[in-house]
Amino acid sequence: SKVDKTKGIHVPYKKNPNLETLKYFLYRYITVYPPSPTTAYIIEPASKPYEFKFDLAEYKFLNKEMERKGLVSYLYFDKDHIVIDKISPNNRLGEFVNNKTKLRANSVGKSMVSYVLGHAICEGYIDSVDSRINDWDLVKDTLYENHKLIDLLNMASGDQKYVYASHMLENGKINTDDINDVGGWKISFYKYHFKDKKSIKKQYNYNVINTNLILNYVLFKSKGNFQKILNKTFQEKSKIKDGVYFFKKREAHEKSGNADPMFYATRLDYLRIAKAMMDDYQNNTCVGKYLKEIYDRRIPKNINNLEHTPEGDRSEPRFNRTSSYGGQFHMDYPGLKDRVVFGMGGYGGQAILIDVENSRIVVVNSIHYNNTKYKYNHKKLLIDPIKLGKKSFKK
Repeated sequence: SKVDKTKGIHVPYKKNPNLETLKYFLYRYITVYPPSPTTAYIIEPASKPYEFKFDLAEYKFLNKEMERKGLVSYLYFDKDHIVIDKISPNNRLGEFVNNKTKLRANSVGKSMVSYVLGHAICEGYIDSVDSRINDWDLVKDTLYENHKLIDLLNMASGDQKYVYASHMLENGKINTDDINDVGGWKISFYKYHFKDKKSIKKQYNYNVINTNLILNYVLFKSKGNFQKILNKTFQEKSKIKDGVYFFKKREAHEKSGNADPMFYATRLDYLRIAKAMMDDYQNNTCVGKYLKEIYDRRIPKNINNLEHTPEGDRSEPRFNRTSSYGGQFHMDYPGLKDRVVFGMGGYGGQAILIDVENSRIVVVNSIHYNNTKYKYNHKKLLIDPIKLGKKSFKK
């Protein structure tokens, strides 16, 4: 069957492509930007990686979903064991994927940036989430100059007139033309595009600029020790097994802000990082206190959650559709009232949910998600396992 090689790295949201097209895009995700010291900030594996214990169960509904959706990998961790461990079958998307394959985070990378910031604060490079970024020449005289990190963390920097998601706005409307795509911009570009612009009311406005600013502010404040902070976060703390990396902005020098939140890791290293976050929270470490603070200071999203239409309103896809946002994490999931859940989400259906008090984690890697044929059952795959534990697999 014919492969639809639409321009760009992602399957367009509204498309319902055939299996061969999904395979083509998955292969591109995996191979298109091989990491090297010039293209990525690479974090090598830990000398003694964390090794998981397994107590595996079968989830028949998941097997059915994997046969018909864009799901690539599913992991469920409960207490201290992996309970569900599934890769898409070889006749679907599994032929390119194993436990060594580096999978693309998309906006899950935003939460990884937050975790790096927590370590930068705890290592003494930055005072607190209330530190202002006004000592940074790259944002001088721009909308962002006097902001506190907590505003950037909460996507509340008052930039909703100018930018949304990965695009500059034109007359207040989202325009997804390539020229408006801010995802790859180095920070020095912000001087031109946000010069003398004024921050308006602080409210949730999801976009990549805030995340870019956070990661590159850590780079700026690290005074040459950025790699050390990354190693502390992922090698020492998360005990990764196969190495992870953030992109570097193309043709950009460190001084112009070249760190990019796009992140790659193996399926099990995503789980290792999520478990490290959970352990920090439970053990009340310095980074655990940072996580508790961003949870306590979360803000309401207050957005129009009509069905997701990227070209129009600012609603969010179902797997991300929470009522609050805090510190680059989605919080307060419908159906999980009174649960402290740190959620990460990315384009195409990437999702990581961590119930930090009940020690449950779901990690989903996916190549495509939309509101029609490729909408996976977020209740049965994300919400119920967090809420009900192993009981949810017996249904």
